[in-house]
Amino acid sequence: MGAFAAKDIISKIVIIWFPIMTFVTCGFEHSVANMYFLTAGLFAKSNASFVAASGISQDKIVSAAGIVHNLIPVTLGNIVGGSIFVGLAYFVVYKYKSSKPKESVYK
Repeated sequence: MGAFAAKDIISKIVIIWFPIMTFVTCGFEHSVANMYFLTAGLFAKSNASFVAASGISQDKIVSAAGIVHNLIPVTLGNIVGGSIFVGLAYFVVYKYKSSKPKESVYK
């Protein structure tokens, strides 16, 4: 909401920085970000040097079943959270009730 209210690019970047960092710091998951990270994990799993550097056994890194069990709930949660909570926030912030009609600026 704040990024729409800001006029210049620097203001838009500053105003979206804190909500994004809060989202990441709280450990919430996002389906598009998980699509990248889980796919990167699958690629890393196939490289023996990455597996050795991680210090984790190869079967514990990422599996295709893990992707399905992660992406489906996260995507559904993002859809519900985005449609209900973001939609509700926009409704509350931008609802406007006026008892009289707007007058024209040009008379």
